[in-house]
Amino acid sequence: MSDENTAFYDGLADEYHLVYHDWWASVHRQGEALDRVIRGILGDGSKRILDCSCGIGTQCLGLARRGHEVLGVDLSGRAVERGAEAQSAGLEIGFRVGDLRELEAVTSDTFDVVLSCDNSLPHLLSESDLRQGIRSMLDRVRPGGLVLASIRDYDQILKDRPVTTQPALSGAPGSRRITFQVWQWEPDGRRYRLELFVLAEDGEDRWRARSHRGSYRALTRSELSGVLEEAGASRIEWRMPKDTGFFQPLVVGHRP
Repeated sequence: MSDENTAFYDGLADEYHLVYHDWWASVHRQGEALDRVIRGILGDGSKRILDCSCGIGTQCLGLARRGHEVLGVDLSGRAVERGAEAQSAGLEIGFRVGDLRELEAVTSDTFDVVLSCDNSLPHLLSESDLRQGIRSMLDRVRPGGLVLASIRDYDQILKDRPVTTQPALSGAPGSRRITFQVWQWEPDGRRYRLELFVLAEDGEDRWRARSHRGSYRALTRSELSGVLEEAGASRIEWRMPKDTGFFQPLVVGHRP
């Protein structure tokens, strides 16, 4: 992950929850959907989960609330600090700063599930970085466990290459917020720079605007499946939002 993307999440950490209409409702909804997928494959009971791109804890919190033992790791130190949200929710979650490409430097443990959600893997802009990240994740999975990741539906996005997202308005008058994204595609047609705008209302007639920039690579499902297979994952399958209730396509890979 580039220094630009680390700075993107450091700068966004204090406002990340504003991307959601109701962040805590999203925490609950995402945790419920991921828990359903995990238990459907590995069976009931608490699982040890490593969320290796945890951000401010959106998936960590939801899974911990479902009874799982969770360790959250992220390259953004500021995002990891926001993991203190877990304590206010009465949850015991470990949070550490670390690079998903070098998870052995963070923990020597293995887990039932190693997780990377919310389109984090496409921040790995080169093929070598993506391969290193997937190998690092799979190395931390116990035999019989899972790698579980979500990305945007780039198979569809690459057909249109959008340059912006629709603005989303939330909040009550006087404290409303508007979020939207502007995408600038690189000449190769596969990488793009994203600028996320957050407009926050401060009183009736004043708005505060901030923007945050990061870079992504449009990664197709077949490309990610190929890297997982090359790293040694087996029984790779994709599960779509209409089937899981999760907001992005999910890929599941098993460690033999």
